[in-house]
Amino acid sequence: MLELKSVTKQSGADIHINDVSIRLERGSLNVLLGPTLSGKTSLMRLMAGLDKPTKGSVWFEGKDVTGVAVQSRNVAMVYQQFINYPAMTVYENIASPLRVTGKSRDEIDKAVHKAADLLRLTPYLKRLPLELSGGQQQRTALARAMVKNAGLVLLDEPLANLDYKLREELRAELPKIFAETGAIFVYATTEPSEALLLGGNTATLSQGRITQFGSTVDVFRRPADLVTAQTFSDPPLNTVGAVKQGSVIKLDTGTEMPVPAYLSGIADGRVVIGFRPHHLSPVPVSAASVAIPAKVTVTEITGSESFVHVSNGFGKWVMLARGVHDLTPDTDITVNLDTRHLLAFREDGTSAAQARPLAA
Repeated sequence: MLELKSVTKQSGADIHINDVSIRLERGSLNVLLGPTLSGKTSLMRLMAGLDKPTKGSVWFEGKDVTGVAVQSRNVAMVYQQFINYPAMTVYENIASPLRVTGKSRDEIDKAVHKAADLLRLTPYLKRLPLELSGGQQQRTALARAMVKNAGLVLLDEPLANLDYKLREELRAELPKIFAETGAIFVYATTEPSEALLLGGNTATLSQGRITQFGSTVDVFRRPADLVTAQTFSDPPLNTVGAVKQGSVIKLDTGTEMPVPAYLSGIADGRVVIGFRPHHLSPVPVSAASVAIPAKVTVTEITGSESFVHVSNGFGKWVMLARGVHDLTPDTDITVNLDTRHLLAFREDGTSAAQARPLAA
């Protein structure tokens, strides 16, 4: 088990990590999700022992390892910027952590070929890193982390430099690979979709703080506050001010709707309503949909989907529409909000609802 207790990392007046407490169990997959500069890499460096916290402590397997250097810990770390030994072949790069621990030649050879086969590096084992593509170099770094059998594996956006097909395959395989070892697996990403694909647990980060930690699906469906919901939404979360009065919610757009059953417990007064782009559509998807007039600002067509950006006088929203929708800017349009999936937040940003929507 890895546990951070009230950890803060400060450099001068800059606070990189602010009073973070988190506990990660053995054999678990844990995603650190947040935008650039939210603190993901800083937190990983504290977990690894590369940095020492200004305040708080780091515990591993029941021992305080706060002052223990990374060289004395059983940790493997892979960065987005691949790091390999340039004078060593791919084989020797992968084998290097095993040689340090005194493994036999047969054990090393078996482990290297197993990792190379999984990561499609077998044809390149005799090459030097500079003779490889960027993706092949990153796979070499991943293979070296795999064979180490570390108790803590930290991957800092490790797939960013790989081609799409290999990235998708490795996203599915990596959790299985490291779960077999019983290691604690920590994976940093800026992409909400990647967190959902990986599953496990997710910690959302903002400005050096963990805003929520729990099952990935639960954090996505039940964000504790507006910041978490915004962190876990790409395209951005749509929001609009509203007033809840009895059994009715009136949006600032002028649209009125019945209060959904799962929001019936929230207090009357001002709230912020949030909803994701795929819950806004060109046509009603259920009897619970409400129509809202808007104006098109720009359309992004991806092929099977279109992201339609609209304005309604009270904010700018994004609608995810299936198929190709080539809409001209300034066109008047009616968008349909599926009220079965609303998120409600108090004016201070905390969640106003305790019940879970049907799905998110």
